Amino acid sequence: MPLGWGYTTNPTPSGWGYTTNPTPLGWGYNQDNMKKIALLLTFTSSLLLTVTDSTFAQKKTGEIDSQTFEVEKKKRIELPPANRLYNKVQPAVSAEDNQKMSYEFNPPKLSLGAPKLTPAVLPVNGDQKKDEEAGNLNNYVKVGAGNFGKLYAETFLGGGSPDLSYNVQYKHLSNQTGPVDAKNSASSDNNLKLNGIYQTGNFKVSGGVHYDRENYYFYARRNAEKANIRQTLNTMGANLGFENSNNERLIDYGFQTSIYRLTDNYNASETDWATNFTGSVSILPNFYALVGAGAYVSQRADAETFARNLFRVTPSFKYVHSNFTITAAFKAINETDDRLQINRTVGFPVVELDVTPFSGVHLFAGLDGDINRNTLRSLLNENRWLAPNVTVANTEKNRDIYGGAKGELGSGFQFEVKVSYANYKNFYAFNNSWTDTTQFSVLYDADYINVLAVSGQVGYQYKNIVRSTLRADVFDYNVKRLEAAWNRPTTTITWNNSFVFTKKLFATLDLYYLAGLQGKNFATNRIVKQENIADLNLKIDYLLTRNFSSFVSVNNLLGRSYERYLYYPQQGLNFLAGLSFQF
Repeated sequence: MPLGWGYTTNPTPSGWGYTTNPTPLGWGYNQDNMKKIALLLTFTSSLLLTVTDSTFAQKKTGEIDSQTFEVEKKKRIELPPANRLYNKVQPAVSAEDNQKMSYEFNPPKLSLGAPKLTPAVLPVNGDQKKDEEAGNLNNYVKVGAGNFGKLYAETFLGGGSPDLSYNVQYKHLSNQTGPVDAKNSASSDNNLKLNGIYQTGNFKVSGGVHYDRENYYFYARRNAEKANIRQTLNTMGANLGFENSNNERLIDYGFQTSIYRLTDNYNASETDWATNFTGSVSILPNFYALVGAGAYVSQRADAETFARNLFRVTPSFKYVHSNFTITAAFKAINETDDRLQINRTVGFPVVELDVTPFSGVHLFAGLDGDINRNTLRSLLNENRWLAPNVTVANTEKNRDIYGGAKGELGSGFQFEVKVSYANYKNFYAFNNSWTDTTQFSVLYDADYINVLAVSGQVGYQYKNIVRSTLRADVFDYNVKRLEAAWNRPTTTITWNNSFVFTKKLFATLDLYYLAGLQGKNFATNRIVKQENIADLNLKIDYLLTRNFSSFVSVNNLLGRSYERYLYYPQQGLNFLAGLSFQF
């Protein structure tokens, strides 16, 4: 394959290539990795006892372009050029309150655009504004139905005492048919969560378990046997957190650990254990020392079984003045990957300056770097139609120079703008596979490339009656080995609005827009530039009585047929209507 695509000529085993050598140890860890888990436990415990100085040294560095990224198959499936598609990010509607809206720009993520496809229905808001006479009704049961054989059910039950609270939540959302090929494009999502929090005046302990099951089909392969295109993702996980809740303590701290296991319908699995610690102490008035540390132990089983681990330590110092804040830090990161033969330790300086020239306005600028950790789960959250045996590699953000401004404009307006010029290695994109255009490969650019991102948003709030947020992001990808940043948008716009017309009638109106998407059919060697995507969605809630309310959610009001990823059409005009009971 040509070097410009970022591949080498070492082929992977033919066929689907799933492992015939499963590990015997419960969650899938082999004996070598059990040693690493023991090391992780030691590492985690030591973080709670002391913070040590760290240095970094360069070790053996693996190059991702020494591996193959495509799965060779005996059968070649080719489809004609496609229309359009889009997966929108579903907005989270917060409870009505008297707080001002706040906006924070996170470091630019590589998961640009939309995540995994979900049925195009706005989530029903479990935090509706209640009638003032209704009281505090936290528990609810909701049911609904719509076109495409859509079925919806959700329940939330909570209880406890001032010190201890707990809840259980279950949600089901399914479509009996889809946009094409009848039941071959059906889908079903089920989520179960159990959470608990125990809090005293000195500390807080939180924990929970969850189970997610997603069932869907590779329906771009038309008129296929349903069993041959089915995909099922099962994810089980648990988390535990421990943190300081006494603001008067000299030392502040937080500790979180979580683990999950992901399995699919093709014998692939991923087990990931993440542990993070943060701590801070005041050295002098307005001068603070902080430390952050993370340990990630992961094992992936597919055509092969291998470990992918990452350890990070970030000591930093912060000086806070009435008119400015200065933060200086250093990230020391060790990354290992058995499959890509990577074992290296790298370091990144971090500096940020935040200045307040006058009340209500902040100017900020900084330098950052990191290893953006990618997992099979995170990639599936962006594109659920991945082919088996996709290469999973971390992306190095070698350097990110950014600056911007944020603040209030008065009369309920807030704004934020940011410009970022970042340098990445192993920048990734999605594109239809060579051998099966109904599934997607993850393609990496093994060179250092530059990505320019310009972002801006403005928000408006009038009491608790109107809330509106408009955000736009523009990206320029200077890829080298990749021919293009396949299936990454160059422009995204989101406009989220909520309205309270009366004490009983609430509504949300949201607009999503993507531009600049393009993909390539490697079987025909044809580039497909997709039309710009616009999707308008409306949701209305009406409080019938103290306990009962009705809702209707209508998506794709424009009725456009489009695709976010080639050959996977999105549902057209679709709706969900139902009832909710609060108690």
